[in-house]
Amino acid sequence: MKAAVYTKYGPAEVLQLKEVEKPIPKDNEVLIKIFATTVTSRDWRFRIAEPFMARFFTGLLRPRITILGSDLAGEIEDIGEAVTLFKKGDQVFGTTDHHLGTYAEYKCMPEESILAKKPDNTSYEEAAAVFFGGHTALHFLRKANIKKGQALLIIGASGSVSSYGVQLAKYFKAKVMGVCSTSNLEMVKALGADLVIDYIHEDFTRHDKTYDIIFDTVGENSLSASIKSLKQNGIYLGTVLMTLPLMIQGLWTTMTSSKTVIGGSAGEHKEDLVFLKELIEAGHLKPVIDRCYPLEQIVEAHSYAEKGHKVLTVTSHRNETKQNRQ
Repeated sequence: MKAAVYTKYGPAEVLQLKEVEKPIPKDNEVLIKIFATTVTSRDWRFRIAEPFMARFFTGLLRPRITILGSDLAGEIEDIGEAVTLFKKGDQVFGTTDHHLGTYAEYKCMPEESILAKKPDNTSYEEAAAVFFGGHTALHFLRKANIKKGQALLIIGASGSVSSYGVQLAKYFKAKVMGVCSTSNLEMVKALGADLVIDYIHEDFTRHDKTYDIIFDTVGENSLSASIKSLKQNGIYLGTVLMTLPLMIQGLWTTMTSSKTVIGGSAGEHKEDLVFLKELIEAGHLKPVIDRCYPLEQIVEAHSYAEKGHKVLTVTSHRNETKQNRQ
């Protein structure tokens, strides 16, 4: 089978398309023919080993797992003898968690993995794009214990995490204000935001308005300035608190004021995937895709994603995905 392989850290060009051995499912595994996978910020950060602490997972001097990619959507081609949850032909989507390996035509996964049948009202491309952004946004909003009527500001509201954050916050009946660039204003409004701020022309930190929750998925604003825009007992959610100084500043704020700073990574659970699927099928959540690439253009896809864009790559089975678009 074809796979995008990397054997050293570096720019997007370290990814090379190669022929590798097609996996065979064990007794408790399913073999998935992958139709679509995503390029996320985690993928390109693993590729360049940033931050450095990522190397303790990916490999200190060189990658331990040479095929990147976590999210996938596809069809079960074969199953192990002990598998009971799925059958051949099932259309599925989900994530390999930290086991990676979806930049390939096939992937074996234990049947108990974070895997579920694909929503009927999505294409493979859309389904593959759900989990990383959707479960991350869900994790942080739950951490903030978001409630009906609360004022929520989402910084970078058009991103792969925040576009789900807008929709989920509206599902939880919050009042959502989004911050994004001029070109994305209409898209963020269409996602359900009550108000959209164009950061090119306005600086929300200079307004008198304060918020119950600020969800920052970009990290380009000063943490201190953002915290000043919180109400008393407000909560700052940061997917970008990745440096030691920011972590210390966030901890100090939490310890010395009524405001709380929450960072860290989102744990991955099958229950979240099923919940997101139900929201999609009920029409409360819609996947947002910026661009699609064939696996042969994985270098271009990574280069694009590294600039801060959303992206979804489609494997060499892409011709078959067209037949499955709803």
